Amino acid sequence: MTEIQEQLARVLTPVAPPRVLEPVYSDDEYERLLGVIKQHGPWPIIAAHHFETVDELIATTTGIVPKDHGLTLDDVAAAQFRGFFAKNSVCFHPELEDIFYNPRFLEQIRSYWDVPYAKPTMMLFNLCGPDGAGTGPPHLDAVTFRGVRIENTPIWLQNVMAKSGLFSDYLVKMGQIITWWYLGPEGTFTYWPDGPLQPPKRLEHPLWNKGVVVQNELMFHRGDPVGQPRPIEGMKHRSLIDYDRGEDAWTITTDGNPIRRYDPSEMRLLVHWNAELYADMDECRKVMDHTDDLSHDQVVDTLIADLRSKGRNVSMPSDPLHDVEFIQTLTETYTIAPTTDWIDQVA
Repeated sequence: MTEIQEQLARVLTPVAPPRVLEPVYSDDEYERLLGVIKQHGPWPIIAAHHFETVDELIATTTGIVPKDHGLTLDDVAAAQFRGFFAKNSVCFHPELEDIFYNPRFLEQIRSYWDVPYAKPTMMLFNLCGPDGAGTGPPHLDAVTFRGVRIENTPIWLQNVMAKSGLFSDYLVKMGQIITWWYLGPEGTFTYWPDGPLQPPKRLEHPLWNKGVVVQNELMFHRGDPVGQPRPIEGMKHRSLIDYDRGEDAWTITTDGNPIRRYDPSEMRLLVHWNAELYADMDECRKVMDHTDDLSHDQVVDTLIADLRSKGRNVSMPSDPLHDVEFIQTLTETYTIAPTTDWIDQVA
């Protein structure tokens, strides 16, 4: 274990261990959430929302692959689908406004952080069936900094910034309430509340209307596989899922051609509610008034200076948010993740 890894591990530890909630939503709230998902599809895969290259995806998790890997996003496409109920504190569906602007959730998240102020910022869902969906590596959610946020920044850069530990003074407090509906024997939630170099823990099934209050930006976690791995022929980065009301089934399509169909009982639904928090009014004003924001130029300059101090020969990229060589260098330098022996260590 290197000194750099030990430093990164201290950064990548949540403010508090996850709190388990059960139940989380009322039956009526669940039916309304599911109704929006059924009505407003089709929905793209998770990666299609956030990544333009395989290297960006890897930088968001961790790991190093050969520079000449030749992989495309089609090669790593996974049948895990996503949609948004709300973004940037705006709810997109009036029938869900009381769920998004939820005083019970605000109370829970303020208590978790032990701070007085919070506002909802985002609400999304992930949907998948069997075939081993959810087998990706442990990862972090998008880490938010003053001036550098999911609204204006690629997720890969947000997470490299977090792993580097160079921008902690600009970190915006965030918390989530994440809830699952799935009655199968798999599909658990594995998480590292004590940092990536310590053994993980697992939220066990059944996961019907069971959730956690968490800080997923600074805690490695993963949704575990649903069913046994079984490749879906024709699965692509552009594939979609939609609900067929006539057949009462969920269907994955690529270019309009059905490639897999699921019964509703096979599906796992995750709903992710997100809030931003503030310790006092000074912190609230600093975030909202943008009086001490980072810029992308400042971030890139800081990262390059740190890379050079570590002996990395790196030049200023012309397009740093999309430069593959720059992304690979950052990933190699600030790489840390749970080791492969974690599978046998889950408590």
